[in-house]
Amino acid sequence: MSTTTFALHAHPDRTTMGAAAARSAARTLRDAVAARGSARMIAAAAPSQLDVYRALAAEPDVPWDRITILHMDEYLGLDTAAPQRFGNWLRTHLVDVVRPAAFHPMRTELGPEAATADYVALLAEAPIDLVCLGIGVNGHIAFNEPPETDLGDPCPVRVVQLDMASRIQQVDDECFDTLDAVPTHALTLTIPALMSGAHLVCAVPDARKADAVRALVEEPISARWPCTVLRRHSRCEVHVDRDAASLLHPAPPALAESAR
Repeated sequence: MSTTTFALHAHPDRTTMGAAAARSAARTLRDAVAARGSARMIAAAAPSQLDVYRALAAEPDVPWDRITILHMDEYLGLDTAAPQRFGNWLRTHLVDVVRPAAFHPMRTELGPEAATADYVALLAEAPIDLVCLGIGVNGHIAFNEPPETDLGDPCPVRVVQLDMASRIQQVDDECFDTLDAVPTHALTLTIPALMSGAHLVCAVPDARKADAVRALVEEPISARWPCTVLRRHSRCEVHVDRDAASLLHPAPPALAESAR
């Protein structure tokens, strides 16, 4: 009989949120290397994850020389040197800081078909021990967009058209100057590929994500809010800050206590 463990942890601010998520992620990486000699993680590339990665890079005794990092989505059509490419963002904010054994960016410059085949093969090489992810304002995880995404997609990697809310979020996050500059399509890991990770650590700061956090907790599991599928994972923890938790009623215990 399988056991599902889904946990929501609320924190007073995003720095505390990032530190808590990083401690848990670091523990998983250490344990995986101790058990098997190596570890593999998938990392989201988004400003919402900065506090997590800063804290993770500062965690002691993480054996980065035994850890391989993959990521979960990449724009189609951007120049390989564009700083907005998720692979380049991850190099700047995590990979070049921790210097892992290997980093495998999605090579969308090969073209959609070749890039998809390349990443499907990489995913199949070994199990994924850890997924560090966030949730979009519309409830997407990676670029699995509502309401079209297939929660049971048989393909681990897919080309998708970005929802307008996701494109606007990229401007609001100051990743692009204008909406017209945001690509319309991307390559993404599908939901089953993300859910294949042994441990999911999700960090969600910001009041703009409050409705998605509310949906994560309250809405039925469906493609209308792709993030709701996280409740099915056998080992998933979601860390939110006070702003992201603002629509949860009653307030999570940690926040209720800190408000007294």
